[in-house]
Amino acid sequence: MVAKSKNPIVACTAGGIAGGMEATAVWPMEYIKTQLQLQASKARASGEKPAFDSILGGLKYQYQRAGFTGLYRGLGPVVTFSIPKAGVRFGCFSVISERLREGDETLGPMKNLAAGVGAGVSEAILAVTPIETVKTKLIDGDKTFMQGVKEIISKEGPAGFYKGLIPTIGKQASNQGIRFMIVGEYKTWLTKDREDKSVSAVEGLLGGMIAGCSSTIANNPLDAVKTRMQGLEAHKYNGTADCVKKMFEEGGIKSFYRGTVARMGRVVPGQGLIFGSYEAIQNQVVRVTGLEQ
Repeated sequence: MVAKSKNPIVACTAGGIAGGMEATAVWPMEYIKTQLQLQASKARASGEKPAFDSILGGLKYQYQRAGFTGLYRGLGPVVTFSIPKAGVRFGCFSVISERLREGDETLGPMKNLAAGVGAGVSEAILAVTPIETVKTKLIDGDKTFMQGVKEIISKEGPAGFYKGLIPTIGKQASNQGIRFMIVGEYKTWLTKDREDKSVSAVEGLLGGMIAGCSSTIANNPLDAVKTRMQGLEAHKYNGTADCVKKMFEEGGIKSFYRGTVARMGRVVPGQGLIFGSYEAIQNQVVRVTGLEQ
């Protein structure tokens, strides 16, 4: 689990590797989650019944339509960009947490929360928003990476990559704030009677899963709004507030929790994998590069 490196280069490298592994492992659930969040609006506009309305239904539909590889459409660019995304997250968390530490051995929940929020805002601006915009359009339009990029540039220009920036910042800030705070407190509780303060990979896996579950329940509405604003029908919304209003008018509170279970299926094991593997990857980065931890 996260034995947080004081070296931002080590933290960034280890985080990037862990992020790439996580994105690959759980991509089918992310694909179905995004489809579930987009389908409701399309169905109401066309009057047609959605092709599927559950996780298993979505997996079956996509497999029958495009085979096993169809479940991994759009994975390539996401994995490519997940590496710098997670690298920015862990690198920024390392820098911010060291500024907040002030000589303390442990940060405490509020400082872990603050450092996580700072890391989340940084990754939202530098990596997540453009990555998620391209990803959502690939899934929504069933396009290749280059087709999605060309469509964004031709219709919206460079600014099109930053659709949904505000909800993305809110989502990532709350995501990482909650996750790093919970993982930090979990590790403090688990190792209070241990001299080396280390945890096993299995313990780290469990801590990451608890953190992923908590963050998903807390901020799924932000994720739902972000997905709508980055889809092919984003032009229907005149900003974040208008998107929230129209989603509520269409389906009430349920609109903001569509795809929650599918997102759980992606986030919970994904965060378990990241936090469970991060320390081992970090140690290997130190060994291979010779950098100080």
